[in-house]
Amino acid sequence: MHEMLRVALILGALILLPIALYHRIKSQATGERLDRGQEGLFILLTLRPVGLVFVLALLMWMIDPSRLAWSYVELPNRLRVMGLCIGAVAGVLWIWTFRTLGPNLTDTVVTRKEHTLVTSGPYRWVRHPFYDSLALFVAAVFLITANWFLFATGVLVLALILLRTRKEEQNLAARFGDEYRAYRERTGRFLPKG
Repeated sequence: MHEMLRVALILGALILLPIALYHRIKSQATGERLDRGQEGLFILLTLRPVGLVFVLALLMWMIDPSRLAWSYVELPNRLRVMGLCIGAVAGVLWIWTFRTLGPNLTDTVVTRKEHTLVTSGPYRWVRHPFYDSLALFVAAVFLITANWFLFATGVLVLALILLRTRKEEQNLAARFGDEYRAYRERTGRFLPKG
């Protein structure tokens, strides 16, 4: 079971990574420099380093899970397999979000010069589906790997991104004004409004 889960996670990464890279590279075609300083010093000093620790630890687990055996948690096999299902949902939402954002994709709170307000696709229901897919991904990784260190670093990355969301929404409101405020009123931040 353990080996099947590891192979499934590796295959998922091999499918999703090229798609993410394609969209990231395509969004950089403008050559526009983005001011990451708007994220604030705390986010600048923490988010990417913690994200790198998470990614490196996940790669280590995929290569040799025994290297992270010190943080293994006993989980029932059915929960670990459920992680694959959650990961598949996260992957589909992630791809849908990339495709919907198109050239508006950034890795910071700053909008591009030619930025448009995206309200279609998953953005029709929530303002931050990318972060929803990340939350699902972190849950999936925890269940698949049964590893508390990966869960802790993933949750920390997610918390930092969620903290950064307030500034992102301020920038969007400043950029799109009433159009964004109306969009914000009819959609949920992370969950659809009921």
